[in-house]
Amino acid sequence: MRYIFSLVIAFIFLSMPGQSQPATQYLIKLKNKTGTPFSIDRPQEFLSQRAIERRQKQGIAIVENDLPVNPAYLDSIASVENVTVKNVSKWLNQVCIVTSDVTALDRIAQFTFVQGAQRVLRQGLFPSVMRPKLDLDLKDAREVTGVRGMTSLDYGLSEKQVTIHKGDFLHDKGFTGRGVLISIIDAGYTNYMTLPAFDSIRLNGRILDTYDFVANKVSVNDAHNHGMQCLSIMAANVPGQMIGTAPGASYLLYRSEDGGYESPAEEQYWIAAAERSDSAGADVVTTSLGYTTFNNPAFDYTYNDMNGTTTIISRGAAIAASKGMIMLVAAGNDGNKSWHYIGTPADAFGVLTVGAVDVNGDPGAFSSYGPSSDGRQKPEVSSVGVATYVQGPSGNFQSGNGTSFATPNLAGLVACLWQAFPEFTSQEIMDVVIRSSNRYSNPDFKMGYGIPDFETAYNSLDRERTRRMAEKVLDGNNLVIFPNPVNSLARIVLKPQSTGEFSIALYDMSGRLFFRQKQTLTAGEVRIIPFSKNTLVAGIYILKIQNGSEQYSRKIVIE
Repeated sequence: MRYIFSLVIAFIFLSMPGQSQPATQYLIKLKNKTGTPFSIDRPQEFLSQRAIERRQKQGIAIVENDLPVNPAYLDSIASVENVTVKNVSKWLNQVCIVTSDVTALDRIAQFTFVQGAQRVLRQGLFPSVMRPKLDLDLKDAREVTGVRGMTSLDYGLSEKQVTIHKGDFLHDKGFTGRGVLISIIDAGYTNYMTLPAFDSIRLNGRILDTYDFVANKVSVNDAHNHGMQCLSIMAANVPGQMIGTAPGASYLLYRSEDGGYESPAEEQYWIAAAERSDSAGADVVTTSLGYTTFNNPAFDYTYNDMNGTTTIISRGAAIAASKGMIMLVAAGNDGNKSWHYIGTPADAFGVLTVGAVDVNGDPGAFSSYGPSSDGRQKPEVSSVGVATYVQGPSGNFQSGNGTSFATPNLAGLVACLWQAFPEFTSQEIMDVVIRSSNRYSNPDFKMGYGIPDFETAYNSLDRERTRRMAEKVLDGNNLVIFPNPVNSLARIVLKPQSTGEFSIALYDMSGRLFFRQKQTLTAGEVRIIPFSKNTLVAGIYILKIQNGSEQYSRKIVIE
């Protein structure tokens, strides 16, 4: 990054004995993890069992960046006078410190394990203002009534933001996110402990962890409404008023955003939150934050920086995605401004970047544009971020605009889909969500591949699940009947070696023909054919499948 500087130059510039400066935060980049007491062979010492199992299910190895920062290195840095360790990133092997002592960096520079330093926050020199990304155009919705549709859930106000994706199809099948752990990394969750939308997750113990990485405290029931509103889009469960997209899921609530002051330090806070999400075993992470400019203009990004590798937060988001979590990121709300591009980490590799549409599928004027500066498709998908219904801070429900709201709306449904198909990897779930979208064959840089259809996604995964099961049943064979013996229904699983019209016939042991049909089959393609015993009497039968070049024969036992 342009504001990474060498320790030698930085220390000459900053080291003025006897002087102090406002409280300043630095990232201390470490050279290695040599001598760490942790080992990738003992992951239970630094990862939850849930996190370990998530990796195992997806064939993801535990690697060096999973290891915590060397505790001896942390102790050495913390021992420097006038230095406080703010937080740590094991993935990027760096430590965030706070100091007002201009000589502290000189002393840290003497440690042989230190590679470099980067200033990320110097308070008191620039105006503290609310950044536009957290500004919300909220309207009171107390006079708005929901419409009960044909679904089993009485969504109330949120019905259209769910049904545009056919999310009700998943809910009606019983997939509401149960057993899926969603992490929200945002700006605060004011009053979530008392607001009615969250009664369900509170009373059922489905808020599993909270932490404020800005203030370094456990409570997140303050600071800002933004995270609380994003949470409500997924977790709300007030029938007839508002039901979210994942009312059955469990949640991690993390604050990384200082709503009143913009600095690259927040990127480090975000990475610390993402690492905690991973270690806790999160399946889905949704974040409605993005960075382009800062209170100190020296830190500002350019569009060229939106390439997925330049910013701290985009590198962290890509690592998070590599751990098997599904990462959903808001595209940004600058589409109708001079900077109309996506922010970061929306540019990250491996994440689903989400644009905003209204309930009719028309894009929001404010929704930021892609592509990333290196030409990748961004955003990938879109969801309802125009007049999206949320829990208001005073107990009423409101509507508001922003890709901030589109992102959790989609994240909840992604969680429900993964609940239905837990054997699929994070990448497979993301791929099918993209392929189900209404502009998949004609994407653009405003809506991406468009609006995902979760009925289409479900049916696609269901077919793939059946195919995989059939492959497993075949186990190298070309024809299998299961179950066999048959007491009611069975399946004929066939994988022919040639393409053509095949005759499928059933005989008894005396050679009497009971039925015959013809089907066109494709070489190497698994075909599953339902089989019912119907009026067949108990006994042994012979199934013959053949064409001009190949023939298969199997016994079927009818009970």
